[in-house]
Amino acid sequence: MIRLRLALTLLAFVLAALPARAFETAATAAWVYDMTTGTVLMDKNADQPVPPASMSKLMTINMLFEALKDGRVTMDTTFAVSDRAVQMTRDGGSTMMLQHTDRPTVEELIHGMIINSGNDACVVVAEGLAGTEDAFAELMTKRGPAIGLTASTFANASGWPDPNHRMSMRDLGILGKRLIEEFPEYYPIFAQTEYSYKGRSPDNRFNRNPLLDLGIGADGLKTGHTSEAGYGLVGSAKQGDRRIIFAITGLPSDKARAEEAERIVGWAFRQFSEKTVAKAGVRVAEAEVHLGAADTVGLVPAEDVKLLVPALVQDQLTAEVVYNGPLLAPVAKGSAVAELIIHAPDLPDRRVPLVAESDVGTAGFLKRVTTAGRVLYGQYLGSPAS
Repeated sequence: MIRLRLALTLLAFVLAALPARAFETAATAAWVYDMTTGTVLMDKNADQPVPPASMSKLMTINMLFEALKDGRVTMDTTFAVSDRAVQMTRDGGSTMMLQHTDRPTVEELIHGMIINSGNDACVVVAEGLAGTEDAFAELMTKRGPAIGLTASTFANASGWPDPNHRMSMRDLGILGKRLIEEFPEYYPIFAQTEYSYKGRSPDNRFNRNPLLDLGIGADGLKTGHTSEAGYGLVGSAKQGDRRIIFAITGLPSDKARAEEAERIVGWAFRQFSEKTVAKAGVRVAEAEVHLGAADTVGLVPAEDVKLLVPALVQDQLTAEVVYNGPLLAPVAKGSAVAELIIHAPDLPDRRVPLVAESDVGTAGFLKRVTTAGRVLYGQYLGSPAS
């Protein structure tokens, strides 16, 4: 393994700023992610499975979106309302106020789950897709790992308190990211602020997301609250070309949740700025080539490398190129042969593939013989060939 340490001036970028000040969140667990650059900005107990409350409705919504995408249902498909669904209305918690005689459409149920946070709507969806809510919970638990969830188990469709119903903040953030990227045709529903099914439950018609009316680019996703979980929020906001997503939990009140969520959005957009640290096709280093028509080949990124960096700082970024070498000829132009590793203060390392700048053919006969002779002579002398 060969490592080449680079001055960042080689990348045509020097940062004179200090590491971002540590953000001390009051949440018991939190995960903040910049979707534009793929950068984790905050990780506080992010992999700990905790009670997700109604934030886990995002998984029920995901399962319904998947059913829409593969044609099992349409927006006009209707579902029956069972005794269990009606009982959710009577047991307290948020509700769409469904009745036995209702036959809500998929479109209405999506609005009921997202905007009203209807526990009854979740039960109707679960039974409509899987027959029973227990069977649906099993399906969600099995589906989780396939979409990147590593710490999630589901006992119901609504987030109703249950010791076997757990999600991590990272999983909730990954799930929110999936809803944004995979279902752009449905995602705008998360930004709607009001919905009332057949004019019922006027007091529950408003979206609980406290960020939607603040003019900070917020457009989703889901709040949650139980006495065990505290107050939480999976949120997303877009400003300019950047989008962030975050998941927080364990706040003591809805006021504290609203204030903390707004602070996180402000910090994520103001404390970090996006920089292009390497241009596509511009050489950042060279790799040695063994038995090649040329002794070296340029290493370039295949696309622009954009990095999110702290905005207030002094320490420079550092970088290194790593490859298994010397490379053995022939080397094809555009083949991934090395990795650029960028170290930024207080952020995870960014790893970027580097490709060969040009073709390097196999050396001619004379050069191969000369090289072999050097190797043999070096072995004879007991020292490595140069």
